[in-house]
Amino acid sequence: MSWLNSIKRMSGRKKNVNAYTIRNKVKLIRGGREYFKLLIDLINCSTHSVHLQTYIFDDDETGSLVAEAMINASHRNVRVYFIADGYASKVMSQSFINHFRAAGVYFKFFEPLFKSKHFYFGRRLHHKVVVVDGKHALVGGLNITNRYNDIQGNSAWLDFALYVQGEAAVQLFGICADMWKPDTMEIIPLPKNIDDFLDSLPEKEYCSVRVRRNDWVTNKIEIWRSYLELFNHANKSIMIICSYFLPGWELLTRLRKAVNRGVEVKIVLTGPTDVRIAKYAERYLYYWMLKNKIILYEYQPTVLHAKLAVTDSHWVNIGSYNINNISAHASIEINLEVRNKIFAEQVQSEIEKIIENDCILITNENYRMRYNLFKRFWHRLSYLVVQLILNLFTFYFKRERQIKVNDSSQV
Repeated sequence: MSWLNSIKRMSGRKKNVNAYTIRNKVKLIRGGREYFKLLIDLINCSTHSVHLQTYIFDDDETGSLVAEAMINASHRNVRVYFIADGYASKVMSQSFINHFRAAGVYFKFFEPLFKSKHFYFGRRLHHKVVVVDGKHALVGGLNITNRYNDIQGNSAWLDFALYVQGEAAVQLFGICADMWKPDTMEIIPLPKNIDDFLDSLPEKEYCSVRVRRNDWVTNKIEIWRSYLELFNHANKSIMIICSYFLPGWELLTRLRKAVNRGVEVKIVLTGPTDVRIAKYAERYLYYWMLKNKIILYEYQPTVLHAKLAVTDSHWVNIGSYNINNISAHASIEINLEVRNKIFAEQVQSEIEKIIENDCILITNENYRMRYNLFKRFWHRLSYLVVQLILNLFTFYFKRERQIKVNDSSQV
């Protein structure tokens, strides 16, 4: 029985896989030690299967700890399926990879080249998802490498993941399993006790969760549409904590309209950066955001890598998706949406603590003081260069999708 049929059977009716599922228990997990402890504990307790898909997997101390847990699970006859992006994870040595395969771990790189008759281009697997036994899942922005962990006396980059147990984990199991077709026919079905597990979740803790995906080439733009919906329908507040924030003008226009409707918009961006030109380009947008009365903060202690939004203290969006054209057009992304007032208020409170303790407010005055005319010119130039790179990098995917739309309209 397929994973989709399993969901239909569990719900007792025809199931729209784009709809919210109800029987879910969720928890916000901060990156660093907390996240990696939970990740390794889940793998260590697995009895059926482990699916791990990530953009970066490094064979450093953090990667070795996670690798050891996966190898030990495989030795217990747990099916372990591991996909890493073929470009970003090429830091893994061949001996490290051979160690996985020798232990019986199903491993492959996501092929970074999208091919056609006349052209090929890179397309990246940007997932950061782990599914254990089809019951437990972690979805967020954390890669498997030291800089996302509290290790060697260094603080982790700021990031978050959502820990979900329940029907959303079942859906994620199916998505991860589908990515192995047709490479292997040995993908095992969901465990037989999945219904009992779902029935055991406390009803008072139920949270509505929806799995959202983006893969422009295959005509999936669900996460982009979610942000469009977020900006269009917010009534009171929008809080965004995000890395590499370079939205297209359509999303910026929707943000401006939200402010004009009386919505309070707060955006938390990184101060320290790992990609200087992207940060300079991001700062070019500061003037526009401040002019349009968006409240702007920079996080100071470390690099901010989170991708998280809260609307009206009721709706949360979290995952791997950065609000820029690379995520929109050239990456395969997974986010989770949660509609639950209690949980959303908890997430909003966490962001407010970060703002209070670890951020500086960007105002018109300190923006002009910090960035003279030359620096602002450099920010503009960086923005133009980054936009050119993004357009070149994503043009083929936009063109490919347009061809598909035109072909289907002629059928």
